[in-house]
Amino acid sequence: MSIAVLIAVHDGLVLAADSASTLTVATPGGLGVANVYDNANKIFNLVKGEPMGCVTFGSGSIGSASIGTLIKDFRKKLTHPKAKDQIGFDLGNYKMERVSQLLGSFLSDECTKLKEAALQKNTNIGLFVGGYSSGESLGEGWAVEIREGTALAPVKLREKQETGITWGGQDEVLKRMILGFSPSLFEILAQISQPPGNPQEVERQLAPLLISRLQAQLVFAPMPIQDAIDLGKFLVHSAIMYSRFLPGAQVVGGPIEVSAITKHEGFKWISRKHYYDQSLNKEPIHVICDEQRAD
Repeated sequence: MSIAVLIAVHDGLVLAADSASTLTVATPGGLGVANVYDNANKIFNLVKGEPMGCVTFGSGSIGSASIGTLIKDFRKKLTHPKAKDQIGFDLGNYKMERVSQLLGSFLSDECTKLKEAALQKNTNIGLFVGGYSSGESLGEGWAVEIREGTALAPVKLREKQETGITWGGQDEVLKRMILGFSPSLFEILAQISQPPGNPQEVERQLAPLLISRLQAQLVFAPMPIQDAIDLGKFLVHSAIMYSRFLPGAQVVGGPIEVSAITKHEGFKWISRKHYYDQSLNKEPIHVICDEQRAD
């Protein structure tokens, strides 16, 4: 389980997520939680040096390969010297819609490699892809969904000039905080109506009215990117604390990771965990000797 957030303002985009990954097992009473790991990676720079990234939620792997490993495999495809001919991606001139399409197709192809049909059917992944298309001054966000192992067409989250918050995963607390009501409300209202109604129909009729009256306006176009970063951290932290105090396993938790994507600075990590000590893994320093300079 997880929580994933994408915030869009005119200064840029913010991606935020928790780090929990839930291991479920089949029991006589259905699926049960065997363990919760707190170090899953859910935010990725799709091409290093380019203003594009994604945050993922849902299934944490496809077969034995983690989503983190697979997205890094996808990064290699995008940066391959022959990417333009092989997959129709030009690193010098690209659209974020095309990046989203390619990511969905790549993960869907990985699902088809699964030998067991049940594994493919149980693979459901959500991703929010954010970034700047070549030559554009405003960022954009796209939703990519892998449903039962098959990629659906990418969905644009909002027009470039529009701002807002998009979230996915264990989002009960965010819906209560931002929209102003729990998703369970419609089922309760349907049950107490005379005669009992259809929850989907009740939601269709009431949701727009409730959102227009109760939704908290937290994001505005001129919001500085630092404030959007703070908001992303707050939303993920709230989901983590909500999960912590609910009965049962804490399925949202671990370190909070945040990245920001802006026009001029590109993809930047704000907070990130490492499984290695950075002081022991310094980048190599390349020294140019006099002979090399002469050449």
